Amino acid sequence: MAEIVAGVHLVEGVDPSPDFSTHVYLLKDKGNSWTLLDTGLPEAHHAILAYLAKIHVEPSSIKKILLTHLHRDHTGSLRAMAEATRARTFAHWLEAAYIAQKPAYDGPGAPPAEPFTVDETLKDGDTVDAAGGLIAYHTPGHTPGHVAFYQAERKLLFSGDLFFGNGQELVLTPKEFTHHLPTAQVSARRMSQLATESLFTYHGGPFLKGGGHAIRSLAASLR
Repeated sequence: MAEIVAGVHLVEGVDPSPDFSTHVYLLKDKGNSWTLLDTGLPEAHHAILAYLAKIHVEPSSIKKILLTHLHRDHTGSLRAMAEATRARTFAHWLEAAYIAQKPAYDGPGAPPAEPFTVDETLKDGDTVDAAGGLIAYHTPGHTPGHVAFYQAERKLLFSGDLFFGNGQELVLTPKEFTHHLPTAQVSARRMSQLATESLFTYHGGPFLKGGGHAIRSLAASLR
């Protein structure tokens, strides 16, 4: 799908099958650099690098790799992309421990296949100098250290696996893949307070217009 809104690319070719969408996002920074948001499953780096070549972006132009959480469909190509780009890597401090397998993660969903030590850890409310300025919001539930990234000026929310796009409907990530569903519901209500126009989900979607309305409607339906 290439550039879906100004400065936000949905990387082509990373989906493992037509029935399982994995939305790796490439974000334009101010200046000449770029930021990669999540890295897809193992071997997805081939498609990411091919997409960079297609749009004439050198891998070395990616200066940061941001991770929403530890699951393998988000971190599977982390090491390969970090090596190809020499970018600095970022994750919430809780997720960073699980990504490093110190300790090993025993919740639902596939953990990383191999340990990796991220360069910088985040906490709730930290800002990242990427894509014109992103705020990291701790949104636990799906995993303990899950984060969403919010671009306030443009009202863009990159929600990782807090939400799924189910056709035209926005839903919480299914409970069988979620560490603690009630906590995910609290995180969803928190995100409903943000002024969001475009909502970039990882599975299904994205919702380029009316993202905030979709989140508020979902939050209102939760018990």
